[in-house]
Amino acid sequence: MAERILYIHQYFKTPQDGGAIRSYYLSKGLVEKGFEVEMITSHNESFYTLKEINGVKVHYLPVAYSNDMGFIKRVLSFLKFVRLAKKKAASIQNIDSAYITSTPLTVGLIGLWLKRNYNIPYTFEVRDLWPTAPIQIGAVKGRVFKNWLYRLERKIYEGSDRIVALSPGMRDWIKQVVPNKNVYMIPNMADCEFFKNEIKDPKLIKFYHAEKPFVVTYLGSIGTTNHLEFLLDIASCTKENSLNVDYKIVGQGSQLGHIKSLAYQKGLDNIEFIGHQDKEGVRRILNITDATYVSFADLPVLATNSPNKFFDSLASGKLTIVNTPGWTKDLVEKSKCGFYADPNDPNDFLKKLKPFLENREALDQFKANARNLAESSYSKKLQIDKLVKVLNNESQIKANDNEVYILTA
Repeated sequence: MAERILYIHQYFKTPQDGGAIRSYYLSKGLVEKGFEVEMITSHNESFYTLKEINGVKVHYLPVAYSNDMGFIKRVLSFLKFVRLAKKKAASIQNIDSAYITSTPLTVGLIGLWLKRNYNIPYTFEVRDLWPTAPIQIGAVKGRVFKNWLYRLERKIYEGSDRIVALSPGMRDWIKQVVPNKNVYMIPNMADCEFFKNEIKDPKLIKFYHAEKPFVVTYLGSIGTTNHLEFLLDIASCTKENSLNVDYKIVGQGSQLGHIKSLAYQKGLDNIEFIGHQDKEGVRRILNITDATYVSFADLPVLATNSPNKFFDSLASGKLTIVNTPGWTKDLVEKSKCGFYADPNDPNDFLKKLKPFLENREALDQFKANARNLAESSYSKKLQIDKLVKVLNNESQIKANDNEVYILTA
């Protein structure tokens, strides 16, 4: 009889929705491997909906959420999801185990409740380090509240059967909190079937006003943690140096209006803003892109992130530029598929970009290296296979030689 897994992700997305679709791939992959999966998630509608998506039963709970919400409204949204998810989980029969993915950290309360009331074990997947991230950003204040959140983090980790981290930095942090827990490293994934290293399409070049010979694209959320002021500084420096480079900012978020206003004030006509895209839209934009810029604010915790668009860039065979001195820096440098640029020094970005503007062969080689890395180390199949092994309690999972991390700590 197939093992039945209750998969809980407050922000589950499909390719048609756009955004982070890791849980879509993993849940679909588990079904293909013989598991039965029921997903509990939320949507911004005022009613409950049940859908079947690629063999996964998806329960959509009516819990409104937006990046534009203030802190109190976000907390109320998190707690409402916990309350409704518990109620829905209680109605689902014959669950063998739960797979619970953050953020927010509060979803771990559902796992603790399932274990205490129904003796259902849970695996906890850490997508971002909470509460460390919001504390470093300044979103969470007050020593008492911070200490309470850290205690909650420890309690959720300790209550889990096992933990999945998305990056080496996350894994190392978790091991400091709960040294005796098994922590497995399963990064985000590259969809090497959907994304390709393609020749630029003349129609798309015209559609996206990408006639300049070199295009750098930022894809993803436009929030405080992304600090796209860094990219505006780079675009300004590019203009001052009369370099023939265009920049695209693709996405949405709470800081979009602010970033647009700054770009206008600076007279940056070498930046174009493109709204939120579904997966097909991302592929079209990546077609006309030469390099991607992965941007985060200059905070230590953000160097541990495992950004989805980083892997889309690799799968599309793009020169991949990062601005955090963490594991992605080590990876692009070791694999010769991109470079690290000091976020506080736009001249560092231009100095490292210039060789690729002047030498097309070097650019093509780095693009090919990016695609090879995606195929050899980060394909969907590899990550799904690792998850199946984790759920089947295989104690050791071999990593590909090209990977820069150890899967079990």
